[in-house]
Amino acid sequence: MQRHMIPELRKTIFALAAAAAAFSAIGRGTLHTPSQKSPDLAPNAGRDAYQQIVQNLCVTNWLQHHNPSPCERVFLVDAKADSTGYALLADPDGGAHYLLIPTQTMTSTDNGELLDPNLPNYFADAWGGRDLLSKVVGHAVPRTDVGLVVATPATRTQNQFHIHIECLRQDVVDSLKATADNVTDVWSPVTVAGFPFQAVRLSVRGLDGSNAFELVANLSPDARHHVGNYTVVIAGVQFQSGPGFVVLTGTGPSGDLLLDSDCMVAGGYS
Repeated sequence: MQRHMIPELRKTIFALAAAAAAFSAIGRGTLHTPSQKSPDLAPNAGRDAYQQIVQNLCVTNWLQHHNPSPCERVFLVDAKADSTGYALLADPDGGAHYLLIPTQTMTSTDNGELLDPNLPNYFADAWGGRDLLSKVVGHAVPRTDVGLVVATPATRTQNQFHIHIECLRQDVVDSLKATADNVTDVWSPVTVAGFPFQAVRLSVRGLDGSNAFELVANLSPDARHHVGNYTVVIAGVQFQSGPGFVVLTGTGPSGDLLLDSDCMVAGGYS
């Protein structure tokens, strides 16, 4: 999958993260997270870059200046640094690609977190943020061209939980269109653009009433005990009966293989 690399953007965001880390060490000493205080942040954020960018920059700027920069949006339940919420950040590699990142520290592999009944519905929030893709593409992107993905652990470069919001590849859209009405509300094997997954149908217009991780956990005993090892893909589709979604999962191919930050399915961008 081709992805645009924008070194200047990457350099700017990570430099900001390093600056915020230094500020934290000097001014506050630690970063307050829901369960504990984190140690002083290192200038080289590495696998914790997303966490540091959101918590030290986006949330701080939002609370102090009502400006989510360098994120696109910040939502907090309460006006506190350790509040439950999420940020929407443009992917540092550029393209029509955004990330939903919780404001609280959260991994992508902890079953207790992912299956917590009180976990916010981040997939619904990510779906609500898909309009940001139009800022890059230059026009509205049809819901059937959009996918939400949590990648497999082997392909993740960040410890902080995040959901990719991106366009689907053209062949993925074509494959889903051809098979959508054969997908039922019971998990069953399906091949999408040559990749094997398990699939289930959601005959709903939005994701507010759906719990994606609980759906995946219902796939098998292994999935319930190791749900963090499974990729999750939610793709907008048009069934004969109306709009809905196909949810894909598995421990093989990672769902981000189905995405295209060039958004060629919607005409691309310049």
